[in-house]
Amino acid sequence: MHWKQRHEKSKELLKNIKAKMPELEKLCEDINSDNYYDDAVYRFYHTSFKVYWIQGITKMIIDILKDLAPKDCEYNSYFKNIFEEGTGKKFYREHNKEWEKHTRPMLEAFFHAKYFLDMTVKFGKKFDEAPELLDFGWAGLLSFYGLR
Repeated sequence: MHWKQRHEKSKELLKNIKAKMPELEKLCEDINSDNYYDDAVYRFYHTSFKVYWIQGITKMIIDILKDLAPKDCEYNSYFKNIFEEGTGKKFYREHNKEWEKHTRPMLEAFFHAKYFLDMTVKFGKKFDEAPELLDFGWAGLLSFYGLR
């Protein structure tokens, strides 16, 4: 995709973000609360099967971010791999024997999804127009949508 096309798509992305800002801000606030972020990390270190619920939160974040995508844009293949490895898992007692192997990918997927949600809200507030000179976080968000 040519630079000019990518910039037009980034304008579309920002427009889509602006249209959903109240919903995005609410989700971001909820995700950053003790009930989600703090609890998920604690459950991992406590070796609690309740860490498995973080997969649903990750999927919720990604579903909302996908809805913001400009036409004909797909999210990043690296993230697709992270998402696939960190979601769709069921708890089995034998997972306790290899706890990290089974649960770390869930937290990794959550952390990446949370990063993209945080960048979406941050730059949705910061920018009135899609910039040509990029902040690192905005460039990261554009990378998520295949625009970098």
